[in-house]
Amino acid sequence: MGFNINQYYMKPEIGITEKNLEKSILILSVILADEVVLYTKTRKFHWNVRGESFMELHKLFQQQYTELEETIDLVAERIGKLGGETIGTLSEFSEITRLKEHPGKYGSQKEMLKELLSDHETVIVELRNGIEGSSEKTKDAGTIDFLTGLMEQHETTAWVLRRYLN
Repeated sequence: MGFNINQYYMKPEIGITEKNLEKSILILSVILADEVVLYTKTRKFHWNVRGESFMELHKLFQQQYTELEETIDLVAERIGKLGGETIGTLSEFSEITRLKEHPGKYGSQKEMLKELLSDHETVIVELRNGIEGSSEKTKDAGTIDFLTGLMEQHETTAWVLRRYLN
């Protein structure tokens, strides 16, 4: 999937080549797709959680999808700051996400927690790869810093989910 700097607006002149801006936009677009899929799964689990800890997990998932919603907006805005156009359809997100969906599957509380933990850990690994890729390929310190903050957020969420499973 190729990304072109938006033709209708002035190209950002921020000390990063157009080619490197496009690399950063691609990295961010894939992360955006992952965040949208993770947000959707978290909402699904919020709506469908059952059992003894229903209210606690219902509220936990709500807190987590609210955080993801804000993250999604920040990633999309970062793409715009770099001069890119942000993808925004389910088919575009599905095409490039690295997370797997499980339509029709409604697991137990433990299965929901395990799936969300696994997805957050996948995002952490991919963010780490994106940080390394941005550092070496794009010299885009702003995106590197941004990705590091996202990674730390996901590490915190993964830690909380892991605590429910231990």
